Amino acid sequence: QAQLVESGGGLVQAGGSLTPSCSASGSIFRIDDMAWYREAPGKQRELVATITRAGVTNSSESVKGRFTISRDNAKKSVYLQMNALKPDDSAVYYCHAPIVTYRDGLRNYWGQGTQVTVSS
Repeated sequence: QAQLVESGGGLVQAGGSLTPSCSASGSIFRIDDMAWYREAPGKQRELVATITRAGVTNSSESVKGRFTISRDNAKKSVYLQMNALKPDDSAVYYCHAPIVTYRDGLRNYWGQGTQVTVSS
């Protein structure tokens, strides 16, 4: 079995920056595409950015040019550098990854979430 654990959220003023991170642990054979999602109160969870194992990235239009996703395969980690933050970016941020473990094969995993709050 595997586990994803996020850290690095927090409270920041509009225009500021944060870089949450997410690390995988467990008996892992392979991690495929990794992604960040966010969920604001009263809204559906939305995809923020994705990154393939080879490092090809994609991001939603609402964060393009401000957020950058990256990963370190050796550390089994994914990062989301968030710049020029706006109050509308306030949400719980979740990382997600399909992970192949030796025991369970391929399964989808979610982290527990990290709160990002942007004050105006």
